[in-house]
Amino acid sequence: MTTTNSTFIARLRSAGISPSDPQHLRIRKSVLVFAMGLMTAAPMFWLALYWSMGLQLPANVPFTYQLISVATFLLYIRGGNFTLFSYAQLALFLFFPFVVQLAIGNFVSASGVVLWGLLAPVVAVLVLGGRESIPWFVAFVALLAICGYIDADLVGVVKPRPNVPLKTSAIFLMLNFTGVSGLVYFLLRYAEQEKRRYEVELSRANTLLAAEQEKSERLLLNILPGPVAERLKETNVTIADGFADVTVMFADIVNFTQLASGMTPSQIFSMLNKVFSAFDDLAEKHGLEKIKTIGDAYMVAGGLNAERGYTRAIAELALDMRDWLDDDAELGPLDLHIRIGIGTGPVVAGVVGRKKFIYDLWGDTVNLASRITSEGGPGAIHVDTLTWRRLDGHFEFQTPQTLYLKGKGDTVVYRLVGRAAVQAQPAALG
Repeated sequence: MTTTNSTFIARLRSAGISPSDPQHLRIRKSVLVFAMGLMTAAPMFWLALYWSMGLQLPANVPFTYQLISVATFLLYIRGGNFTLFSYAQLALFLFFPFVVQLAIGNFVSASGVVLWGLLAPVVAVLVLGGRESIPWFVAFVALLAICGYIDADLVGVVKPRPNVPLKTSAIFLMLNFTGVSGLVYFLLRYAEQEKRRYEVELSRANTLLAAEQEKSERLLLNILPGPVAERLKETNVTIADGFADVTVMFADIVNFTQLASGMTPSQIFSMLNKVFSAFDDLAEKHGLEKIKTIGDAYMVAGGLNAERGYTRAIAELALDMRDWLDDDAELGPLDLHIRIGIGTGPVVAGVVGRKKFIYDLWGDTVNLASRITSEGGPGAIHVDTLTWRRLDGHFEFQTPQTLYLKGKGDTVVYRLVGRAAVQAQPAALG
């Protein structure tokens, strides 16, 4: 029974509330429905008390009030017109006690039942707002004045009054004061509880939203460099920047096509995911920016985020990638090898497209690094002349060789072998 009652109260509390309603409107709707429920039940309870004391007061006025109150509630549930429902209920709260007092007699015989009309401006404060409740308070004071005017017989109208014993009037005066005070207190307490409940729900929703936003941020930062991601969030303009000096590296798996022909799609994916995930970790370790993967090729750059020593960091990354692939026991049976090409110079970097966009690099430096890569053999790390000048003294190189590159002609390249035994002083750039 308790569960059934709780379910009914919960359904009554949420009656007329739409999922799209803002928090403040939900609280107002809930408070008004709660007040309506209390005020609808109160008249019959009061009438039963009178009857228990031997005073047979007519039930037509309370019963009419209940019918009108329930009818407005059903119209509200069906049509969703909260404004109409608000004003109808407030009018009932205000005028019903006035009518009951006139039906019973005066302030004394009716035990000040007109005081229940105070609920109208109180509920108006909670439901309509402070300024909008002023007319309801003024109307309540006016009704009190009218009741006093009638009680003094200033209009010359003498109404028959039920014979209510003075003791009974005193008891009900106390009950009316207690009832009005209690109802005001419970309404305010209920409004505060609803406010706290919705604040908890809002806090929970904000926490979930923050978690989802953090996921989106991480996803965006996995696609774009941090500064570029911030600019993309703040503006819709095309993002394209020129960089005077960037070191670009390409790495691809030697004989990948031949190797993949003997593997299932899931095996190919598993292999590439393992390799490129390890490369991602190494790039992050060296503070470099992964640009993209194209098939079995991996592209990374240094110098896009104003970091220092990026050319040396690229060389360190190249050696670590080569050594990791050679030393990995799980990939050993596949006999995987990579070839790497590194070029340094000016590039243009920007975000391409509006949907499924990528951050990419263009320019002669990018083309040079890509073509140097394709000319290398298993385990080879080739660099252009500018890159070699920055790394010389820090790393060991083989004798330079001249390669013919499509679109470039004869080009001198240097094969990076390893780290130098004795490190030279760091260069100012790269």
